[in-house]
Amino acid sequence: MIYTLPVRVYYEDTDMAGIVYYANYLKFIERGRSEWVREIGLDQLRMKEDGVVFAVRRVEADYTGSAKLDDLLTVETEVANVTAARLIMEQRVKRGEDVLFHAMVTVVCMNEAGQPVRLPGEVRKLVH
Repeated sequence: MIYTLPVRVYYEDTDMAGIVYYANYLKFIERGRSEWVREIGLDQLRMKEDGVVFAVRRVEADYTGSAKLDDLLTVETEVANVTAARLIMEQRVKRGEDVLFHAMVTVVCMNEAGQPVRLPGEVRKLVH
């Protein structure tokens, strides 16, 4: 299943050339993952109360095009792989059918001490 999130490019997202600043693509895909989590029914606040939070462990990204001021983009998010300890997400930022940014994002869970822990069973069940 591919979850999609529309994102409009605002002035604050661009550099002096009027092109989306490279680091903002990471913000766009973060929003995509956050909304995807809500969509599948995970409550991150409850997870935190239980002492577990998500953390990005790795991002492998390719910039293949440029978005500009006022572009309407689509952030696509889908699960690529799930293990007992990792959730690997494939994410794309597109303008129409053109892929401008592609990332493979590895997400893990950590406890309150910042130590890695297994993905909660509820998480594994919802993402399979």
